[in-house]
Amino acid sequence: MTVHKPTPTASDPPLHVAIIMDGNGRWAKRRSLPRTLGHRAGVEALRAVVSAAPDLNIRWLTVFGFSTENWSRPAAEVAELMALPKRYFDSDLDRLVREGVRVRVMGQREGLSADLISMLDAAELRTQANDALHLQIAFNYGGQSDIVQAARKFAQAVADGQARPEDLDEARFANNLSTAGLPPPDLVIRPSGELRLSNFLLWECAYTEFVFQNVLWPDFGPKNLAEAIETYKSRDRRYGGTVADDAFATS
Repeated sequence: MTVHKPTPTASDPPLHVAIIMDGNGRWAKRRSLPRTLGHRAGVEALRAVVSAAPDLNIRWLTVFGFSTENWSRPAAEVAELMALPKRYFDSDLDRLVREGVRVRVMGQREGLSADLISMLDAAELRTQANDALHLQIAFNYGGQSDIVQAARKFAQAVADGQARPEDLDEARFANNLSTAGLPPPDLVIRPSGELRLSNFLLWECAYTEFVFQNVLWPDFGPKNLAEAIETYKSRDRRYGGTVADDAFATS
């Protein structure tokens, strides 16, 4: 049997890009610095990427800031990670407002301090009318946990008599996720050389393209983002709809 290999074709730029911000600790270790300074350098990288995104025609940018699994890290490092949103919004929120960036923080509020929750809510409120770039920050987020929470929401609706089991389809389920209302990501970028999804947007990435880059997150910048987009544009996205000569092709 001859297997047809489709020729890569140019694609439109991705409208929704998601990034797993990885490598802060290794960046610091290579420089004999505390891991906390690696996380602070990661904030600088985020600032540069957010500024560059609109010029690259990115409409939605989703970044993985703190996972539900990160609670197992040393207490001092967790405390530093908890402080990063405040550091970012203290320095950048006014600029985000001016530049039309809408902020949305996805993930569980449970376990976060009251002042951190208040600060996250305030950032969302101040930017809710903006539309130039939609910035989603996944904080205290895990893909599996988000799917479980969505299932519980629908189960509760059934228990309350507001829905029937047969009412559930992909669209209704997606509306119960933290990403409700967002398009699925076209592209996920993971720097740092790791080749894992790490519990990030598990439901949403059914047909997402992935680009892995061997650069630690604090060294990641607009050039790396542009390179990932060029790689994405060379892909042939078929969504399972174009089957070539191989009868067993699924995508």
